[in-house]
Amino acid sequence: MGHKKLIRFEEIRTFPNVLQAPAGMAGKWNSFFGNENPITLELACGKGEYTVALAKKYTHRNFIGVDLKGNRIWVGAKKCLAEEITNAAFLRTQIEKIHEYFNAGEVEEIWITFPDPQLRISKAKKRLTHPRFLRLYQQILTPGGFVHLKTDSPDLYRFTKLVCEIYHLPVYQDDDNVYAAQEIREDLAIKTYYESLDIAGANRVHYLKFGLDQELPVAKDDQLKQQLMALVMQLQAPVQVVSS
Repeated sequence: MGHKKLIRFEEIRTFPNVLQAPAGMAGKWNSFFGNENPITLELACGKGEYTVALAKKYTHRNFIGVDLKGNRIWVGAKKCLAEEITNAAFLRTQIEKIHEYFNAGEVEEIWITFPDPQLRISKAKKRLTHPRFLRLYQQILTPGGFVHLKTDSPDLYRFTKLVCEIYHLPVYQDDDNVYAAQEIREDLAIKTYYESLDIAGANRVHYLKFGLDQELPVAKDDQLKQQLMALVMQLQAPVQVVSS
């Protein structure tokens, strides 16, 4: 491990706005922030750029960036301390354990911004919009709460739309080209360093806003897998050129 990472790991231990797998935090986040404002999570937040930007724009809300990599969290947490941003904090833990740190209904919204799309079908269960994860989010989201997905991966975008279709999840906004709009919502206009890299090479950003009030039957997971495979095969099928 690099010397720089070691220094950051030691520093975040002292940061008051970073909690590392804290025991007994469920139900205590409003006390931590010192107010009753609604809570928004950013999952797999990386350096916390989106978390910090949202906190600066919406001071009447509390924001928590969640990630496992402490050296990345350090960047956002350090910025918040330097700029005295008090409505943002960071939780260092695995996303699979997110339900352990919040009570039912303690979170109002969840943002998933440019996560690893896990492109191989064999890794579909690792996608943060797979029902495996959505069931965890259901345990902590308030009724009527939202999940926001912002991604440059058309594969993850189509996959999430398929999940919403199969499990009958309400989609409140579906935009396959965010920056093509004449007017862009403030929360969607935020750009991170990762976004600027355009790793997917699609030169466009997709956005979905959907709810999780519907049941997510485990029995439908096989149907999702089969339809996902069929969708991939359809997209990979060669285009037939009809001669005149």
